[in-house]
Amino acid sequence: MGDTPKSEVSTLTLHMNMVQQVVGSEFAPGSLLHSYNKSFNGFAARLTEKEAQQMSGKEGVVSVFPCQKQELHTTKSWDFIGFPQQVKRSTVESDIIIGVFDTGIWPESESFNDKGFGPPPAKWKGECQVPSNFTCNNKLIGGKYYKSDGEFFEGDIKSPRDGDGHGTHTASTAAGGLVSQVSMLGFGAGTARGGVPSARIAAYKVCWLDGCSDADILAAFDDAIADGVDIISISISSSQSDYFKNAIAIGAFHAVRKGILTSTSAGNSGPRLATVRNNAPWSLSVAATTIDRDFSTKVELGNNKICEGNSINTFDLKNKMFPIIRGGDATNTTSDNGSFSRYCEEGSLDKNLVKGKIVVCDDYGDGPLLAGAVGIVISGKAAGATASVFPLPASYLSLEEASKIANYINSTRNATASILRSDEGSNKLAPYIASFSSRGPNPVTPNILKPDLAAPGVHILAAWPSNIPISGYEEDKRLVSYNIISGTSMACPHASAAAAYVKSFHPTWSPAAIKSSLITTATPISPDLNPEAEFAYGAGQINPLKAAYPGLVYDADEHDYIEFLCGQGYTTKLLRIITGDNSSCPSNGTDTDLNYPAFVLSTKPSESINHVFHRTVTNVGSPTSTYKSKLVAPQGLNIKVNPSVLTFTSLGQKLSYAVTVEGKIDHKIMVSTSLVWDDGTFQVRSPIVVYVPL
Repeated sequence: MGDTPKSEVSTLTLHMNMVQQVVGSEFAPGSLLHSYNKSFNGFAARLTEKEAQQMSGKEGVVSVFPCQKQELHTTKSWDFIGFPQQVKRSTVESDIIIGVFDTGIWPESESFNDKGFGPPPAKWKGECQVPSNFTCNNKLIGGKYYKSDGEFFEGDIKSPRDGDGHGTHTASTAAGGLVSQVSMLGFGAGTARGGVPSARIAAYKVCWLDGCSDADILAAFDDAIADGVDIISISISSSQSDYFKNAIAIGAFHAVRKGILTSTSAGNSGPRLATVRNNAPWSLSVAATTIDRDFSTKVELGNNKICEGNSINTFDLKNKMFPIIRGGDATNTTSDNGSFSRYCEEGSLDKNLVKGKIVVCDDYGDGPLLAGAVGIVISGKAAGATASVFPLPASYLSLEEASKIANYINSTRNATASILRSDEGSNKLAPYIASFSSRGPNPVTPNILKPDLAAPGVHILAAWPSNIPISGYEEDKRLVSYNIISGTSMACPHASAAAAYVKSFHPTWSPAAIKSSLITTATPISPDLNPEAEFAYGAGQINPLKAAYPGLVYDADEHDYIEFLCGQGYTTKLLRIITGDNSSCPSNGTDTDLNYPAFVLSTKPSESINHVFHRTVTNVGSPTSTYKSKLVAPQGLNIKVNPSVLTFTSLGQKLSYAVTVEGKIDHKIMVSTSLVWDDGTFQVRSPIVVYVPL
């Protein structure tokens, strides 16, 4: 994916010729799926494996990779992080445009009402695709949809309209307007609002029932960059390790060249280590934290005992008792899935034995719902698991609590139970990183910290399409305008909004400067509940108020990222194709010298460490200021900062320093601390992590 083409027409012709050269007589108009020619140079095409190999050997081709389907990462939260409704706002906020790449958007939601909005900013060059069922306004200023393969499934909506709910939820979390007196059937009651309610939204629908295609994601980047968006928010994962075989990394790289920061979700594969996604240093990777909202759901047994689990259960069985049966005792002997009845998989249960009863399952499956069960009790809830919405009365219990139900069922021939409506309470331990949130270390570039930071991503109330059931099951008849869901997908738009908030005060700041401001002002999170420490939460929880005034920033531009890529083994020839200029790789340079607002070093067990990091900070705080370095080295390491004092005499002044790490880490996988530059007004904090790769 190279530099912006010089001529749209000639580029399209070039792409068609390139495809025709490798396809030969089999070439057809449908062979070329999409030509990217607005913001960067590339195309998507239907090729056999042999043809793809031929294409990769052609002069001027950076990379050829299969088009994969990527995954989506699925009110009170803003107050919880100290960002109340009445914060100081810049008048520029209404000129900020957030491009949301997702499942589309529900334009009729009150969160996207344009009352009080003037026309779109003059910089906006995008469009609103207006099929019969979709319209934009002065709040939702753009809407496009992409389906390069042309394959639509039943339920797909051929317009920017959201057919899933995910995109509406993320868009309103980032920039939804203020809507009072909302709830999800009584839960989470209050005022719903996005982080930057005056900002504009442009929706780019790239996700469908069959996933999110790389070709469509790149097409959206190509358009959004040319359209004039300020921030791109993309709650989608990508597993490709090569930066230039990764659609999101490619798109975000070209976006950053045009001054646009891309905010991404870290992934939902936690708590396993090295599962974090979206690892490019030019984009922001966001982990998910809990907020002080929690749900518990009680199961009342016929012996008057109570077992407690979690779910978001809006159903009210009126304390009526129903027979309760184990899924393993209700096997459908006529089904190939019968052996999986204890897991309640679809088709595994005998409808005659299950209908009208509560079923106990060792995992969640669709069997009870489709077999006519009244409710489901799920066994095996892991510690820290978040509450979810189910299509029927449900409670998710720990093994200990579930064993009480098993003992009760064994003690009587007529076991009965009832599942109560959930209780909404407060999570006193918040914030901590959700168990599902993907962890570092960075599996692509070990010495770049990922995730970068964390934001609320658990039990988030936000806008929802009014025709989509809250559980996503068509059998579920509960329809709402606001829904509560969890995921790093929900964390990402919080960070996107925080970035937009910073940009509204500093419109000329680079993406790296905005990213630095978010990282260095993040609120530290205790490792007590997250032993993975920075590999779980990065620099900590976003703090938008402080991020707008960080004091110092670690800036970087395209040239810095080119040098970083050189250190990763990319050649001068390849990089020149990408940039379209005469960029060349220096004789030396490593990923640890990228001007990143964090310090990470991978080492070997008991190996002696002697490493120097070089960094440069730019003064954006007080014109005249003196910053002193503060840090406490972890056991086994000696860390020095030189110089230890930075004295600035003007805004925009840049000063450099070095951090030397010496020693060894014995019998530990990871040690960490922080470097803080403090002038008495601003505290600029950067994590320092030394670890042994797994």
